[in-house]
Amino acid sequence: MSLPIKFRPLLFVLIFGIAAVALTSLGFAYQASLIPASRLINPDELVKILQSAKSEKPLMIQVGSHVLYTQAHIQGSEYIGPASSETGLQSLRKRVESLPRNRFIVLYCGCCPWSHCPNIKPADDALHAMGFTNVKVLYIASNFGADWVDKGYPVAKGD
Repeated sequence: MSLPIKFRPLLFVLIFGIAAVALTSLGFAYQASLIPASRLINPDELVKILQSAKSEKPLMIQVGSHVLYTQAHIQGSEYIGPASSETGLQSLRKRVESLPRNRFIVLYCGCCPWSHCPNIKPADDALHAMGFTNVKVLYIASNFGADWVDKGYPVAKGD
């Protein structure tokens, strides 16, 4: 079946638009995987640190969606906003600007599978560009629900 000539430009625009969205998504889709393993922390490691009386407690910052944060977040963590947006990155920079550059900071998102997260790499890059040297990124393989909540790790709800 052939598409009438008058609809072909619309089809082109539709295909081009879908391709542009797909390419943009691919640009973000693999970013988290580029974070060096030395900068990652696993959920069980973070829980041990949080439960230890001797360990330095990190500043924990959630850089994903507000809906996700209000549903469940790590107790004591702060919501900054999606780091995939300039507004979220500005909020992150403002929050940490006065902190010592060796402050222990843990970033996390958990919006989606690790390989698709658009928020974690921009947040990590921003803190390293500011000179922070003790930043860890919580490795959430699937999503926050599966890799934190369902494992029974401590959560808080709401703002």
